[in-house]
Amino acid sequence: MNTLQAVILAIIEGITEFLPVSSTGHMIIASSFFGIEHDEFTKLFTIVIQLGAILSVVVLYFKRFFQTFDFYFKLLVAFMPAVVLGLLFSKKIDALLESPLTVAVSLLLGGIILLKVDKWFAVDENAPSSKEISYAQALKIGFFQCLAMVPGVSRSGASIVGGMSQKLSRTTAAEFSFFLAVPTMLGATAKKCYDYYKDGFVLSHDQINFLIIGNVVAFIVALIAIKSFIDFLTKHGFKIFGYYRIIAGIVLIAIHFFVHPLTVI
Repeated sequence: MNTLQAVILAIIEGITEFLPVSSTGHMIIASSFFGIEHDEFTKLFTIVIQLGAILSVVVLYFKRFFQTFDFYFKLLVAFMPAVVLGLLFSKKIDALLESPLTVAVSLLLGGIILLKVDKWFAVDENAPSSKEISYAQALKIGFFQCLAMVPGVSRSGASIVGGMSQKLSRTTAAEFSFFLAVPTMLGATAKKCYDYYKDGFVLSHDQINFLIIGNVVAFIVALIAIKSFIDFLTKHGFKIFGYYRIIAGIVLIAIHFFVHPLTVI
C-alpha cells in the first residue's frame, strides 16, 4: 500500500460507511483493483479506518449521543447479535472479505431489495425517535445488522431496513443505525487489532502513518456524507441507492466473467 491508495480507500470508507451501499464491499473492490487485497495490512487498514468514520457520528450527534443509560442499554442489545455471530463465524467472514465476486453478487441482490423497501414499509415521520425505540425493536435491528457480515450487504443498509421493518421512519432508522455503528465498529476494530497482535503482526512506521492518514480522511469525508445522506434519504428514499447497487453489481460480474476474473467465492 502507498499513500495515494490509503487516501483513496479512506475516501471510499468515509463516503460509503453510512450509505446503504456497503463500505467494506467498496474497499474490497478498490483493494482488488490496486492488487493489494491479499495484503495483511490492507485487511487491517480497511477495518481500523472505520474508527475515523464513526467518530464523525459522535461529533455530529454529540448532544444526542450522550443520553440516558437506557439508550446505551438498547444499543448494547442491538450490538449483541453481531458479537455472538461474529465470534462464531469469524473465520468464514474473513474468507468472504477476500472475495470481490461475493461483493458483486451482494450489491446486485441488495439493490433489488432497496428498490422495494419504500413500498414494503410505510414511512411515518412521526414515528418514535431513536431514544424511544423499545428493547425488542433494538434486538431485531441488531439481527438485521448481522446480514452485513456478508461483504456487499451494507451494515447501514441492513440496520436501516431493520428499523423500518419495526415501523420507524427512514430518518429515525438511519440515525439509530449511525449510533449502532459506534459499538459495532469499535468492537470489530478491537477484535481485529487483537487478532493481529496475537499473531505477532508488527506495524512499520509507514503503516502507522497510513492508519493516521486514513482515519483523518475518513472522519472528514464521513462528516459531509452523513449530513447529505440524511437530507437525501428523507426527501427521496432508497431507490437511487438501489439502482446504483444494481448497476455496480452487474458491471463487476461482467468484468469477472468477460474481462478478468475477480477473486473466486
